[in-house]
Amino acid sequence: MADLYSQLGVKRDASEAEIKKAYRKLAKELHPDRNKDNPAASARFSKVTQAYDILTDKDKRARYDRGELDEDGNPKAPFGFGAGGPGGGMGGMGGGFRPPPGGFTAAGGEEVDLSDIFEGLFGGGQQQRRSGGPFGGFGGFGGGGGRRAAPQKGADIAYRLPVPFEDAAALREQRVVLQGGKTVAIKLPKGVEEGTKIRLAGQGQSGPGGNGDAIVTISIVPHRFFTRDGDNIRLDLPVGLDEALLGAKVKVPTVDGPVMLSVPKGSSSGKTLRLKGRGFTGKDGARGDQLVTLMVDLPADDAELQHFVEGWSRRGKGNPRAGLGV
Repeated sequence: MADLYSQLGVKRDASEAEIKKAYRKLAKELHPDRNKDNPAASARFSKVTQAYDILTDKDKRARYDRGELDEDGNPKAPFGFGAGGPGGGMGGMGGGFRPPPGGFTAAGGEEVDLSDIFEGLFGGGQQQRRSGGPFGGFGGFGGGGGRRAAPQKGADIAYRLPVPFEDAAALREQRVVLQGGKTVAIKLPKGVEEGTKIRLAGQGQSGPGGNGDAIVTISIVPHRFFTRDGDNIRLDLPVGLDEALLGAKVKVPTVDGPVMLSVPKGSSSGKTLRLKGRGFTGKDGARGDQLVTLMVDLPADDAELQHFVEGWSRRGKGNPRAGLGV
């Protein structure tokens, strides 16, 4: 398996900004919605997303660079067992079991308390530890007085899902490709925003106590002309001088498709108009609005307009900068 840096096409000393830039480019090329008939692209999309998730987490990246994590983000030697013998690992029970520095780590990167497991292995409930069996602090192997731990579930698996801006606003269903190539449909929750986490039960790694979960983190892809303002969406809309001066009906893009907007007669640049219910869906289920700011677009070289303005004077029409005190 190629290392995570090669999967994203960056050098090992790449900055976080360089990693993000490379990921955005690949995510646009490989997103399942653009490759519905290309399973290989969908599988690679899952891999580069996982690579991005690890390399943008400072702790995980450092552990990966030190060789502690594999390309799936799992510890390469989670229990740190050494060779048998009196001084290390499980070989010399008389010397006591030595856990790895920092405790035990599960595949998901969380510390795990294995005391119950060892009590079950050695029959070592509190009563046997107090009795001082042949193995010191662990007690004897016989007896059933110790508390047995429930089987461990498999580790959770983290995914990052880029969602187009328009899809996030309209809560359109998304698809995520899991490890192994399985595609799962996801319904975006009300109030979705950058960093929202969605848990897919039973879609993680397998374990004796059942599968772990898949944790999908939503990343909303920035739009080239829409911006988000709470549950509202803002748009700067260029309009012609004639449209602003005389008024007009103009076509305006929204996340739900183009609509017609009435520009009032005598509108100036900076005037903001409101399109109801064309924003993001809030946690209460109500949609915000789209706020359209008019930007009067003047032609650069229009001789007719220039001739008109040269013969037109502002005298007696007021100072447009009077409100600024100048």
